[in-house]
Amino acid sequence: MIFDTHAHYNDSQFDSDRDELLASMPENGVGLIMNACSNTGEINNIIALCEKYPFMYGAVGVHPEDAVAAEPDYLDTLRRFSFHPKIRAIGEIGLDYYWTTDTKAAQQRILGEQVDLARELKLPVIIHDREAHGDTMRILTEHKVWECGGVFHCYSGSAEMVREITEKLGMYVAFGGSVTFKNAVKPREAAKAVPLDRLLVETDSPYLAPVPFRGKRNSSLYLPRVLDMLSELRGIPADELEAITYENGKRLFSIEAV
Repeated sequence: MIFDTHAHYNDSQFDSDRDELLASMPENGVGLIMNACSNTGEINNIIALCEKYPFMYGAVGVHPEDAVAAEPDYLDTLRRFSFHPKIRAIGEIGLDYYWTTDTKAAQQRILGEQVDLARELKLPVIIHDREAHGDTMRILTEHKVWECGGVFHCYSGSAEMVREITEKLGMYVAFGGSVTFKNAVKPREAAKAVPLDRLLVETDSPYLAPVPFRGKRNSSLYLPRVLDMLSELRGIPADELEAITYENGKRLFSIEAV
């Protein structure tokens, strides 16, 4: 079975066929899905999906692009919803300097506050890191992320940084459709460097569909393409990687036998 450790099935791109698509997951080999959160306004919809589908779990958090708009009491909101039994992580949280650097201060403050909350709640974090590797690593170190653990989702950094993430911070590293892209040199080198017990797969649905579906709406049904690429890179059969990443995801998010 496959564990899609990062998706956004509450996104409006799934409005036309969400239930039909999600209902088809078990028969297509998708055993678990982690639905990540971007802002507090999404939480009720995410929990509703988690309650409807036994194989779906969720996270609560404020994405860096939503950092400036975060309500003054956003931490209280995250804390309150984190006690729902299907909520297993704080995320996605992090830094994103790709579009603008004008919000750096707010992003950094919100990230640090949410890591501290994760440590308080003993929940792992789901980290978004785009064009901000240095500051991301610094803040995670300053806020002792190893006390709660977590994952770098849709990893785009170097193989050298993989060692810092897994050994120094004790975190996992996830790869999705972008590792199949023609110009994905760095992600492929990084994917070969991740220890097997720290490797995860994801989609970031509806974004980043793998080749040959690039540009289309992504879904967990396309994850075999990612596993095939990782199999080629690692020299390990795809079905073995599927089983390894499934167990890794369950361990990270404290999900019992499924």
